[in-house]
Amino acid sequence: MGVDQPLGDSFITASLDGLVNWARKSSIWPMTFGLACCAIEMMATGASHNDLDRFGIIFRASPRQADCIIIAGTVTKKMLPVIQTVYEQMPEPKWVVAMGACACSGGVFDTYSVVQGIDEALPVDVYIPGCPPRPEALLYGLIKLQDKIMKDKNSFGSTIGLGQRLESAA
Repeated sequence: MGVDQPLGDSFITASLDGLVNWARKSSIWPMTFGLACCAIEMMATGASHNDLDRFGIIFRASPRQADCIIIAGTVTKKMLPVIQTVYEQMPEPKWVVAMGACACSGGVFDTYSVVQGIDEALPVDVYIPGCPPRPEALLYGLIKLQDKIMKDKNSFGSTIGLGQRLESAA
């Protein structure tokens, strides 16, 4: 094949970040952290009627195997250190979904023992409001998370350390 010949239909060109982000969005493995009523709706979302497997979303029970955590329900101050420990055990890159009014903003529980939104402790990527949100809302939120993952820039390069080397060389 010479330089002046076209590549033909057998080649696909893409950026490495685009390919890695496509693979990441197509295989989100959320860890469920059901704390209250929203956990019932999360379980309903994982049932066969909604079929999350078609989107590559498979629930995991271990934080070491998960790249997303769904905080579903009321977060108390006593439970917050446990959630933070589980979050720290997850490998990078990792995402957080706040499911329900209580996880998003504390809900109706404006008391001394309830965290007024999980975003006080963890960086939340997707908020899903509702009390409790329907399974369709969680599915929509997970699809929005997939859209967000596809828009990530330099995610692969920073994971393997290219960003630091390029900046230090300049």
